[in-house]
This record gives sequence, structure tokens and C-alpha cells, in this order.
Amino acid sequence: MPGSVPPPPAAAVGDDAPPPVAVSGPAHLLRVTLLMAGSCLPILRAVLIAPVLPKMEEYFASTAGAKALVPLALTVPALSLAVLAPFAGVIADRLGRKRLLIVATLLYALFGTAPLYLDSLGAIIASRALVGVTEAAIMTCCTTLIGDYYTGQRRVKYLALQTMCASASATVFFVLGGAIGAAGWRVPFWVYAVSLLIAPLMATALPSPAAREANAGAMAEAAGGETRRPFPWRQLAGICALTFFGAMVFYTVPVEMSYLLDDLGVEETSVIGLATAIASAATVAGAVTFTRLKRSPDLVLPAVFAVCAVGFGVMFVAGNVPLLVIGAVINCVGTGMLLPALLTSAMSGLAFEDRGRGTGLWMAAFFGGEFVCPLILLALESAVGSLADAVGVLGLAAALVAAGLLAARRAV
Repeated sequence: MPGSVPPPPAAAVGDDAPPPVAVSGPAHLLRVTLLMAGSCLPILRAVLIAPVLPKMEEYFASTAGAKALVPLALTVPALSLAVLAPFAGVIADRLGRKRLLIVATLLYALFGTAPLYLDSLGAIIASRALVGVTEAAIMTCCTTLIGDYYTGQRRVKYLALQTMCASASATVFFVLGGAIGAAGWRVPFWVYAVSLLIAPLMATALPSPAAREANAGAMAEAAGGETRRPFPWRQLAGICALTFFGAMVFYTVPVEMSYLLDDLGVEETSVIGLATAIASAATVAGAVTFTRLKRSPDLVLPAVFAVCAVGFGVMFVAGNVPLLVIGAVINCVGTGMLLPALLTSAMSGLAFEDRGRGTGLWMAAFFGGEFVCPLILLALESAVGSLADAVGVLGLAAALVAAGLLAARRAV
């Protein structure tokens, strides 16, 4: 069971140590705003261009295989992010998180706006893959810097804030993409240029954690201890496996809600949009709830997976729209707590010098789960007969994971 590995002792992770940066004042607010803005950039590729995919498909109708290739413009960055996040983490540890973040944010604008002037579908998909490369670096660096700058409950708070900002921005970007996409399928790609405004601010406002690393190494040498400890592969493998499954749980409602509504006879885009917005709000509520919990993430994970399972169960039996939305809300309250709980659990076991690599591996697991989520549900649908039944199977799996985590917890 992935969650059966006990958490490291608190002394190993330094969660009780004072934060290395100021936690109040204008500089602190700007720092947090930039980290949250950077964390929201990858959300653009997931929702900004979704409304214009039909127009893209119409534009490239004469291109062979366009019906299959155009959706790749939406999904291929997630695959790039999943594959390359571990390498981004290694580079961040070796070259510095801040330096890599600034370079990646600048390249994000270059590759993100490329479809404005590219007229080949193959070239556009290649540019989208490169967007995923920069997203891997941006997400890994922003999350790692949160772990570098903050400790204890503050770290929990800002990791949960990532989830809240991502969920809220997803709704905003979806509406924005649909609104400006009316002017043409290329127009939403201009939004990627916003990173050109963010990168200079990051360069001036984000402190480099390199000094802290040097001080930590010097203290270890002075104490006659080891300057490095073995990378916690076994422990991280457990939380990453759990995260891979958790990502499928997290993305089921955002990805499949419209299809579930369609199976109930709902075709009005306004109703689908409202239901999706309600679910997004529930995710934010779950993240807020998590910040108010004072217990270790490892202790709350069984309950969180159980909440997600209950939501899936209600969606499975739903024969009407209100009950389906209620199930989705229950599930999304759980997923709002799930993401920061998994991430906080992973970060708590990483020393400073390993945090970039460990965060990259966690990101790979999470976005890998995102990528396979619709594929797994499609396979389940074929096996059990309907999408609602497939969601029910996933809910049963979540319940079994919750029970396994609880049993493992009691056995420790």
C-alpha cells in the first residue's frame, strides 16, 4: 500500500524551524502572489484553448488526421510535464530554483504564443509540447520554493493556496478562453504573453534560497556530520504511487462532468458550465478546509479518500442532475483537501538539497495520473457498460485505498 511508509521524524525535515524569509509585509505578499501566479500558468494550457478546439479542427480540416491531432494541442503539454518534471527537479537542485524559474517563465511566453504565427498543425503540437517542458520547470520550481521559504503550518497553508488558486483560475481561464476565442481560434494564445510581465518581477522579488543551502552545508560540516543524506527513494515512491491514483480521482469530475450530464440528457452549455463552476467552488472549499486542519496530512488522507469515494458513490447512483451535482460537490470537497495533503506529505520528507528532485518526481506522478485519467475511465466504461458505472468502480477503488491507509496507519 503506497501510504504504508511511515513519515520521517520531524527533526529530519525541519518543519518546526523558523521560516527563512519574512512572513508579513509587502515583500511577503508580493512573493506569495508571484508564486501563486506562476503556479497558475500551467492551468492555461488545460482550459484556455479548450473552447476553441472546434474552430481549430475546422481550420485544419484539410490536414490528414486533424480530428485526432487537434486535441493533442490540449493534452500533449501534460504528457511533457509528467515525463520531464523529474529532470526539472534535478536541474533546480543543481542550478538553483530561482534561476530555472525565471528562464522557464520567459520561454513559456515564447512557446505559448507560437501558434499565433505557426500555420502547420504539426509545428503547433510541437510548440505545445515545449510549453509542457516549461510548465514542468515552473510548477516544480514554484512548489519547491514554497517548501524552501516556509515551514510547518505556513507551508501547509500556501500549498493549499496553490490548489485554491488553480481551481479558481481554471474557471476564469475557461470563461476568458471562450470569450476571446470568439474573435478567432488564435486569439487566446496571446494570453501566454502575460508571463513576460511576471518573469522580471520574479527576478527582483523572489529571494534566492542558495544562501540557506550553503549555511546548512556549513553547519553540517562544522558538526562533523554528513553533508548529504541518501535520497528517500522508498518513502517518495510510496507517496508518488498514491499521488498517481489521487490525480485520477482529482481530475475525474473536471474531465467527465460534461459527459455525465450528457448521459442524463443535458446539452445546454450554460447548465454544464454552471455545474462545473459549482464543482470548482467545492474544490476551493476543500482546500480552505485543509488549511484549518491541525493534524498531519498522513493522518487525514484516509478520511479524504473516503470523502472522495462517497462523492463518486452518489454520482454512480444519480438518476438526475441535482443528485449528480451533489455527488460532484462532495467529491470535489475531498479532492480540494487531497491535493495539498499529498503534496504536503511528500514535501515533509525532503531535505533542502533534495527538494527540487523530490518535487519533480511528485509532479510527474500527479500529471501522469492526469494524463491517463480519461484513458482509464474510457477503458472502465467499455468494461462495465457506462461512464456512471466506471465512476462507481473508481469510487470503490478510492474506498479500498482509504481502508488500506487506515489499516496501515493503525499497524504503525
